[in-house]
Amino acid sequence: MKGSQVLGTEPMGKLLFKQSLPAAIGFMVMSLNSVVDTIYLGKFIGEDAIGAVTAVTAIIFLFAVLGMAVGMGGASIVSRALGSGDREKASWALNNQVSLLLICFVVIVCLGYLFSADLVWVFGAKGDIFPLGHSYFKVVLVGIPFLAWGMMCNNNIRAEGRATMAMMILLVPSLVNIVLDDVLIRQLGGGIESAAWATTISFMLSSAFTFYFYFFGKSELKLKWSQMKLKKEMVAEIASLGSVSLIRQGSISLLMIILGWSLHKYGSQDIPYENGGEIAYSSYGVASRLAMFVFFPLIGISQGFMPITGYNYGAKQYDRVRKAIKLSVVYGTLIAAVLCSILLAGATYIPSLFFVGPEMSSYSADAIFYVFMATPLVMFPFIGSSYYQAIGKPLPAMLLTLTKQTFCLVPIIFLLPVFYGLDGIWFSFPIADTLAAMICLYYLLKATRRLKIVDQG
Repeated sequence: MKGSQVLGTEPMGKLLFKQSLPAAIGFMVMSLNSVVDTIYLGKFIGEDAIGAVTAVTAIIFLFAVLGMAVGMGGASIVSRALGSGDREKASWALNNQVSLLLICFVVIVCLGYLFSADLVWVFGAKGDIFPLGHSYFKVVLVGIPFLAWGMMCNNNIRAEGRATMAMMILLVPSLVNIVLDDVLIRQLGGGIESAAWATTISFMLSSAFTFYFYFFGKSELKLKWSQMKLKKEMVAEIASLGSVSLIRQGSISLLMIILGWSLHKYGSQDIPYENGGEIAYSSYGVASRLAMFVFFPLIGISQGFMPITGYNYGAKQYDRVRKAIKLSVVYGTLIAAVLCSILLAGATYIPSLFFVGPEMSSYSADAIFYVFMATPLVMFPFIGSSYYQAIGKPLPAMLLTLTKQTFCLVPIIFLLPVFYGLDGIWFSFPIADTLAAMICLYYLLKATRRLKIVDQG
């Protein structure tokens, strides 16, 4: 049986487990890699390095999301085409993504080199953090096109039902990055550039795995020059669906800019140290690195959910789509609740793992506690936006993906610090999570009711 065909036949609980677990493991190891990065930075380079990499990470994903946007938009077409038996359309969708991404590479590199200093500063690397952030970004920029390529291919590989191979694309490079961190930073005494090269090499290795899969692996689809000629209708559909991911990351980047300015402003006011702004920003940096560790397993579930939903929606098996929604929300919420409990219980002790100083430790503990307070609710936004993207409905997918960062968190971050100072920034996170979950739950219930009506009719 072809890899994609199991998406429409295997029992849903088993299928969701098989599709989500490799994605969750891959993203979790990728996230663990981020945490290890932060530990090495804090211990061997200094607290300012944590803030520097926090700022640059936001830029990295702003650029690399071009690959994710193309991949998620194209993979939605691929999975639905395979579900309806139209392999020719699926092949054209893959190869048109390749052409679009090559164009994106030129944009990424040119913008990165022309505006490197401005980008690093705008995203929060100010004061003593700036030179470290700028040095890190100039090296990592070399690897960003490879990361974008890996993200695009990863989505399409999952659309074929090849979850294990998709996991390997994330897993092996992340493990290599951890090893290189130890060799280049601890053993050889390298600085921030060494951390950057470890990350860049891991991005390159991720791309190498994708080439192996498409040229020598068991892919149902192949890279073909003849199908890389852009088709207007195909590009329009990829762009409309992919814009959801692009706008999502754009909203996160906007949030990071606003958050960076707010943390520097209110940190300087409320923290009784000369570098209070840098302390506040780096404190959030610790929480944000942990967020990658906590949220990526949940993102892994939503990534496993999307090809299942797209395939079965294309095959008009709506009852299976409803089961996928229900099980994804339940599994993700349970995992999120466990991770939330661990983080809230250990909030006071976790900052010491990153070797931060005593003056920063209490502020990092506050950031961790409040950022993750409402974590069990985040699966509703994840699955809500993923569902509409999977079935080819870009507008509701875009609106739901903007719910937390843009519609809820940004205005609250502007408002609460006026009354509560730095604490107001931390309070904003659980409030935004709760509001976003309520909105997305409403739309998910509406979607499942509609699927039930269509299935019975």
